[in-house]
Amino acid sequence: MLDWQGDATVLARRKHGESAVILTVFARDAGVINGVVPGGARRGPMLQPGNRLLLRWRARLADQLGTFTAEPLASRAGLMDDPATLAGLNAVTALLAYALPERDPHPHLWDRTEDLLDAMQAGGDWPARYLRWELTLLDELGFGLVLDRCAVTGATEGLAYVSPRTGHAVTAKGAGEWAPRLLPLPALLGGTGGGLAEALAVTGHFLNANLAESQIGKPLPAARDRLVRRLSRAAVGGGTTQDRAAQGSSGA
Repeated sequence: MLDWQGDATVLARRKHGESAVILTVFARDAGVINGVVPGGARRGPMLQPGNRLLLRWRARLADQLGTFTAEPLASRAGLMDDPATLAGLNAVTALLAYALPERDPHPHLWDRTEDLLDAMQAGGDWPARYLRWELTLLDELGFGLVLDRCAVTGATEGLAYVSPRTGHAVTAKGAGEWAPRLLPLPALLGGTGGGLAEALAVTGHFLNANLAESQIGKPLPAARDRLVRRLSRAAVGGGTTQDRAAQGSSGA
């Protein structure tokens, strides 16, 4: 019998039979785990994505789905109250379930995920944190971007582009005639122009190229695209994401 116990954050839930649910969770010391919660259909609010649970997972064999017993630790029900933070929660949980192998610990990414979800729950202007979270996700998967120096000249100032192949920053001088083939490096990533939408286009390029196309073979979760479109609209309209949530709620 295999046995694990600890706290974890719910990523997804789906119905299993008449009264059970299959829960996907992310734990600091165990990574992504799937398991059945008997009677979980009757415990809907507790098992919502974003909530923290105290779990015990048991299975007879390592390759079995296993069974969870669950107790509540912390609710993030506030994430469900705002269209923007709900979109953020959906993007984060979907990307984690999509990108991470099962039972492969990523403690640093777990810490950053908890920080992000806590910031979203508290309100305020969290989109830049989300951008940094995507950078952390890329780094944890082995596709980290090198944006603090030029790959050609070694310069740390005047960075203007990023190579779409290697993820290394390049100055205008270092780019030379190759500039049209490079991605613009937005200010939020250490460049000179562009904002959040442009920065998310850069991280999105590498998530697509290195993960969706090369590793998994299917598109990134639609929840990420919905969040990016919402954040882009909010940035164009001005104000915080929460200020623009009502305007962005239609069509997303």
